Parts: sequence; C-alpha cells; structure tokens
Amino acid sequence: MTDAVPAAAAPSTGEQAGPPTAELTIGRPAHGGHFVARHEGRVVFVRHALPGERVRVRFTDTSDDASFWRADVVEVLKASPHRVDHVWPVADALRAAARGRSAVGGAEFGHIDLAEQRRLKAAVVEEQLSRLAGTDRAVVVEPAPGESEDGLGWRTRAAFAVDAAGRLAMHLHRSHEVLPVQEMPLAVGPVNALRLWTLDLSGIERVDVAVPSGGGDPLVLLVPAAGTTPKRVGTVAASIDGASVGVLDPGSGQVERLKGRTWLQESVLGTDYRVTGAGFWQIHRGAPEALVSAVLDGLVPSPGERVADLYAGAGLFTVPMARAVGPDGAVLSVEGSAGTSRDARRNLHGQGHVSIVQGRVDAVLGRWTDRLDIVLLDPPRAGAGKKVVRQIAAARPRAVGYVSCDPASFARDLGYFHAAGWTLDSLRVVDLYPHTHHLESFARLLPPAA
Repeated sequence: MTDAVPAAAAPSTGEQAGPPTAELTIGRPAHGGHFVARHEGRVVFVRHALPGERVRVRFTDTSDDASFWRADVVEVLKASPHRVDHVWPVADALRAAARGRSAVGGAEFGHIDLAEQRRLKAAVVEEQLSRLAGTDRAVVVEPAPGESEDGLGWRTRAAFAVDAAGRLAMHLHRSHEVLPVQEMPLAVGPVNALRLWTLDLSGIERVDVAVPSGGGDPLVLLVPAAGTTPKRVGTVAASIDGASVGVLDPGSGQVERLKGRTWLQESVLGTDYRVTGAGFWQIHRGAPEALVSAVLDGLVPSPGERVADLYAGAGLFTVPMARAVGPDGAVLSVEGSAGTSRDARRNLHGQGHVSIVQGRVDAVLGRWTDRLDIVLLDPPRAGAGKKVVRQIAAARPRAVGYVSCDPASFARDLGYFHAAGWTLDSLRVVDLYPHTHHLESFARLLPPAA
C-alpha cells in the first residue's frame, strides 16, 4: 500500500475550504489516462502524474459511495526522470493549480517524454488484455508514420468552445467551464494559421475545424448559440479568412453552406475520398495511411473473396478492400450514421460489387446470409459487444480484422472471441494520439481449426 499524508485541516478563519488535498505515492498506469494510488485504504485515480512520483493532489471526486476517488496533481514533491515541461501551458495541471483552476483537456500526457508515453500505453494494453481477455502478450506501441520528434502538429480536426466574451476557448477537464486559448500545439499548422482566437465569435457556441489531406481550404463549422440571428452568424463567417465555413446542426449532423464547400477531400495512398464536414475521419494526419496499410497487410484480401466492412464510416477501408477483391468478389459496407453512409456511397460510386447498407451492425448481420471470407470491424469506443462478436464468429470467415481505439472494449470483445474458439494471431498498436492516453490498434483474429 502506498503512503499517504492526510489532507490539511480546514482553515478556521471563516473562509470556505477548498477541495481536500493529500500527499500520495503514485503506482502503475491505469486505463483512461490515470495513475493508481491509495489514500487511507481507498483507490485513487490520479491524473497528470507518473509512476514512482511523490505528489500533492487535490481530490476532484470523493463521493462516499464511490468505489474509487479521483484527483489531480497540484504539486510534484519527487519527480520521475520521465517528467518534462508540458508541451501546452493551458493543459499543464501544475500551472493551472497555481492559478486555482483545472487544466484544459486534450493533452493529459503532455508532461511525459514521448518514449515513456508509449511504454505506459503498452503497459495499459497488456494489463487490459490480461485482465479482460486472459491473454498475456508483450506489446510495443509504434509511432505513427512521419511522426515529428516532439509529437506535435498531428491533429487535423479540432473542436473549440467560445467563452462569454466571444473568445475561442476550450473546456477544462470534466467541466462546463471554458478557458480562452490562442493556439493548439497538437493541431496541424493550417488550424492555427486561421488565428481564430483573434476573432469576435460572440453568438457562437462551438467551432469545429477540419483540415483536408487532399488539398483545399480548411473547413470551419459554426454551432450558433440559442437565439443567435443568421445575420450575426454571417458576420462571424465573413471574418474567417482562408477557409470554407458552414453552420452545423449538432443534432442532425446537417451542414448549411455559408461560403466555400461543406465537404473535404482526403487522399490516402493515392485514393481520394470525399468526407462531409460533420462526417467521421481519422484525426491524426498519418492515421489513414497507417491503418489502411495495417489492414491490407494483415488480412491480404484476394480477388474473388467476400468481405464485410463493419462500422465502415466514409469507406476508408471499403475502397481498398473493394479494389483488392475485384469485380469477382463482393464487399458489404455497414455504417450506422446516415450522413457518413452517404459519403461512402459517393466514394464507392460505380462499384457494383459493393453493397452499402446504413443501419445497425447487429441488425444487418442478423439478416445477412451470404458467405463471408473476411470481416473487418472498426467499432466506436464502446466496442462491438457480445452479440456482434457472436454473429461474426457464426459467419466463420477465414480471418477477422479488428481496428480499435479503446484497449478495454477491445480486450473485452477479444474475450468473447476466445470463448468462441478464436485466437489472437497478431496485434499492432500505433500511437496516433501523442500527448494523450489514447491509442489505436489493429488485431488479426483466426478461427478455431476445423
């Protein structure tokens, strides 16, 4: 059990006491960007720490009925050799604590050197595989292709809030409170080149920015606050230079064009894709190429084979799969989002051997009766779940490819595959989100021997 010093007594001057604090010794990393410590016998998940450090924390969640508490580091008493100056000042918990607030989210590993970030992520994946899937496997987290030495400048998508004064802002972690920002070092250059922080964004609630890899201007999507007039929205749009601008309805995902175009052209390994402004696309500038290469190398689709691409998005994997199996093969593309499914139809126009179905994956698989040689799935963070895994296993493809952005849901689903007799044949983990706890993986699963 790690040592802990009880929090200091509340002041007796009549001033309101702040959140309680304690000194803790930090243990292993945990899923979700936390590190494990103990305080008076209770597990505490601590952010902005490193294993082996002695720190002072401020508790952020101390519910009596909670199985664990949460805390943020506010002072480092004994630092890890892997601690570095934070890459983004407004996301630095220590600077934020000195100003009496929390840090903005989005760079919770920015205080850790990149090599150690990847070792910590590997340890988390190993722990999840062991605990949830009963699999012991050594994991190495690879850098993304073309990654910069400092791990900055990779985000092609960024979402911002707007503060009460109309300034570009971001949310503090687990809070509705926002803080003005002047740049985002994790974002690619064209995001910051827009200098949106110099504009009066009054009347706007949210600003989404996307930069295409296939050329063309960035796309800025504005979400107006309630009661904002179209005239005011138009004034804001006119003040944004060097970008297409649209109005996004976050409920429906519909985009109204104000100037320029409402879609982006993405280019991956010589293939162009059209993605609507609100449609899903990989965030890291090198992610599409890295993942398409991993999928094709891992599954090796051959002419004439029948493939299912589940949670297919705009067709990032469907397009190369359709090319690989050729007109004598067949590809089933399933996507739940109506808008993103429309993107897939555009990107696969004229491909008669591709069936694009918009709907729930379990519902589509439940009525699909044709042979499947390969199944590829790229589910959301929640994973595929037991029902879909059982449906895939029942189809008896020769291989399953599983793209995942969450090691816990992947390990859980892997456990379901194991229960059906499948084995994990290969696993690649790529650091597509430097300075955060997130990662991406691709696994090849093989069926039980006949």
